[in-house]
Amino acid sequence: MLPDLSPWRSSADFRLLWVQGLITYFGSFMALIALPLQIKELTGSPLAVGAMGAVELVPLVVFGLYGGALADSADRRKVILGTEAGLGLLAVVLLANAALPDPALWPLYVVAGGVSALAGLQRPALDSLMARIVPHDQLTAAAALNSLRWQFGAITGPAVAGLVVAYAGHATAYAVTVVTFTVSVLLCLRLAPAPPAEHARKPSLRGIAEGARYAWSRPVLLGTYAIDLAAMFFAFPNTIFPFLADELHAEWSLGLMYAAGSVGSLVLGLTSGWTSRVRRHGLFVVFGAAVWGLAIAAAGWFGNVWLVLGCLAAAGAGDMLSGLGRSTIWNQTIPEELRGRLAGIEVLSYSVGPQLGQVRAGAMAGWTGTRSAIWSGGVACVASVALLAAALPKLLTYDSETDEDAERRRQARASGLPAPGQSHPSGA
Repeated sequence: MLPDLSPWRSSADFRLLWVQGLITYFGSFMALIALPLQIKELTGSPLAVGAMGAVELVPLVVFGLYGGALADSADRRKVILGTEAGLGLLAVVLLANAALPDPALWPLYVVAGGVSALAGLQRPALDSLMARIVPHDQLTAAAALNSLRWQFGAITGPAVAGLVVAYAGHATAYAVTVVTFTVSVLLCLRLAPAPPAEHARKPSLRGIAEGARYAWSRPVLLGTYAIDLAAMFFAFPNTIFPFLADELHAEWSLGLMYAAGSVGSLVLGLTSGWTSRVRRHGLFVVFGAAVWGLAIAAAGWFGNVWLVLGCLAAAGAGDMLSGLGRSTIWNQTIPEELRGRLAGIEVLSYSVGPQLGQVRAGAMAGWTGTRSAIWSGGVACVASVALLAAALPKLLTYDSETDEDAERRRQARASGLPAPGQSHPSGA
């Protein structure tokens, strides 16, 4: 039941990225909580808070797709390093604005869009690097460890951010974010180079389209993208948590609401050793997304804050199970020469959904009320997951031992790719 630590032991770059990510996540979640709270204080409008999703959407789509093509044609280490430094500079802008006697609203939206653009550029490079530095048979374990790292940041960041903002102000929260990104950049400098393949082409629309055609031709991949997109669009109410806390007369619970999902994910992560021995990862995707939707629906229905927190924790466990399935399928089946571009599509599938979900939740909360916006979204999530699973049965029958794409990827890794933590001379 304990987490499988084999990727930590076998790859120096994996260890470095794990520590770097833990530090970055803590700082990022500090800003993630402080930013919507600051918009709420300046406007008092749930729609204004939900509008963050609309501002972030276009940069995420454009730069996510371009970042995927860039990851296949550039040194992934340089992409990660440059974008991490850019995110740190944006945190400095938030700090400077918060330090003003009368902070302005528009810089918050500008920074939100900039963060979305840089994250879109960075995530394909990070995600596509994982399949290179971790052995094929350790990919599920690596996904579990990465999710565990994310949960630590997601729990401590919001919990501490709520206290910091309440007692020390937004500027202090942003200052912590600046410090964490500074440390992260220093750690990224120690990563081994990760050059592209010898005959890699420059980023282009044609190359992006090639990756999209490959994804469209693979029902298993298509199912992972579609289910995650639907689940996040219908059942991602985080942006209206400040208003839910007010309705439940439990303003003190806001930080716990943001952290509760991560607590559930953390419990699953700490008992994830069994997932390394599972072959039917498509079942993870479908079952986990259904649990997420059911738990979010229950969170919107109950009026007791402790029951709400328990439901959010259950939702987090379901989301992590679905995420383990998606990550494993992606890394087990996608060819190395397409990893960057497909990682760009992955960014859209698990990032565009939450951004659109913020807009949906904010708009519906303003129209029908906060709690109804949450429970109705959870019900719609479950229904959409059921329909997609029925329409794409190959996802449910996916088996890592018999799937043709997984077998080709396994053979390619065994015959021509470098050992974990090393770089092939050609970059292949």
